[in-house]
Amino acid sequence: MTAIDQAEQLVLGADAQNLLFREARTANSFSDEPVTDEQIQAVYDLVKWAPTSMNQQPLRIVLVRSDEGKQRLLPHLMEGNRVKTEKAPLVAILAADTDFHENLPRVFPHAEGVREMFAGNDDLRLTNAKLNASLQTAYFILGVRAAGLAAGPMTGFDKAGIDAEFFPGGKQQTLVVVNIGKPGENPWFDRLPRLDYDEVVTTV
Repeated sequence: MTAIDQAEQLVLGADAQNLLFREARTANSFSDEPVTDEQIQAVYDLVKWAPTSMNQQPLRIVLVRSDEGKQRLLPHLMEGNRVKTEKAPLVAILAADTDFHENLPRVFPHAEGVREMFAGNDDLRLTNAKLNASLQTAYFILGVRAAGLAAGPMTGFDKAGIDAEFFPGGKQQTLVVVNIGKPGENPWFDRLPRLDYDEVVTTV
């Protein structure tokens, strides 16, 4: 099936498909154009509607905008990630809140005892926090693209160092660091191949 045929199978318009997926890339350099608080709030207010198990919503976001904040963050990144992070107009630290269950009576009032179930099982709570915050991380990246911005997600960092610096209470655990902004000079690496449909999908 050609790209045109594929596009016609979807309700979402071809331009939006390209913006969110086909033409979207991970940026490795950024321009000086600022990213506003209003843009990021619009991103969050869009992607917050995406599903998580039992409406857990464990994602927590720290926006690093100031030079002081970046100097706290940079030493914990792999050397190859530091320059692009320093120059990005905005950096988001995405973390999983392992105390997400405290909000469940308000956001998931349909089932009694759910909060207590998670409170009494540390492994279950941590697994759910990481899984569902990772889902929200993917939604967040799509939201950044929907705002006409480029995202540069990274996992090359000292997790324990970032946790200690930005989440000293121990209740939140870093998952991904995302540089955000308009693409700068030579922002893209070569496009890497993707697996084909028949390599991934099996019907039973």
